[in-house]
Amino acid sequence: MSHKLKVAEARAEYITEQDVWSHFNFIFSEKSKNSASYKYALVKSLLENLYSVNEKLELTYYQVFESFTEIYWNLVIHHKLSQLNLQQKSARIETVLKESLLKHHLNDQIIFEKIPDQIKIKIVKKVITECKNDVMGALYGDTQGLIYSFDNYKRQLKLTPSFYSFMQRFQKVLMYLSNYHLALFLEKYNSGSSTDGLLLKIENVSKRKSLDKFYLLLASVYQKECFYCGNKIKSRKGNHVDHFIPWSFIQNDQLWNLVIACVKCNTSKNNKLADKEFLEKLIQRNNFLSLEENITQRVDMQLYVPKKLEDLYKYSRQNGYTDIWTPNRL
Repeated sequence: MSHKLKVAEARAEYITEQDVWSHFNFIFSEKSKNSASYKYALVKSLLENLYSVNEKLELTYYQVFESFTEIYWNLVIHHKLSQLNLQQKSARIETVLKESLLKHHLNDQIIFEKIPDQIKIKIVKKVITECKNDVMGALYGDTQGLIYSFDNYKRQLKLTPSFYSFMQRFQKVLMYLSNYHLALFLEKYNSGSSTDGLLLKIENVSKRKSLDKFYLLLASVYQKECFYCGNKIKSRKGNHVDHFIPWSFIQNDQLWNLVIACVKCNTSKNNKLADKEFLEKLIQRNNFLSLEENITQRVDMQLYVPKKLEDLYKYSRQNGYTDIWTPNRL
């Protein structure tokens, strides 16, 4: 059975956009074996890491399972939502996280972001060890081996170009579908919880994180003025780190997509896409950052190429971010 595979190569064949839709429709249908919510969370995790791939479209298991673990930690531990399977036994992820909670003496009200980094790393690695065999093969099987290659020994997966391109183009609707069907699944095992209430919790499990460390980094090596209007920035107070491509679309914090903005521009821009002139400006900014020694060691900058930012801009517009914003420089 596919979910028991430890190593699998993707089938090398051309498939149409309609073919890919058919596979996702199967994943979200009752025909798929949904004895656990893993596949929905894995699709959500892949979407959150679309722009963390290297030039070969590869992702490490740590990249994927960090998102996967955050989703489940906030659902299982923070929100106390059961992940029972069809045999009415606790899903493995639920057991692993509850064991980790006790082992590391953590408060069950804590959200994943607030867990100390050293403990967080241990939890993610434990989840990888215990859950990879059940998780990676399931989605591979549902797509008939067309979505990715994976290797549980090397702890790495490689997306196929057809699925990767499709997920870029339809990122927003796929994220909604993943969230919605995960909510429907959880509703079966959590009495008193409505689909709408569960959906709201799921949409918020990957919350925005503190960007203070990015502010300090950008201010120290590059930015002394608002990226958009050019007003001088004299202190941290009243200024913000802004996701150039809105966080609501990328749902990830990549240094190459972050800029310092004054409060006026940050508030005005809100969830909009900045004019294309600022895309070119950001590409130039990133070229400068790539020469800074203390920044070139960052994984997100090592994986950055201008095409990622150009693709994000293009696909965000295709996903509905059509309200183009420019600053008031008066």
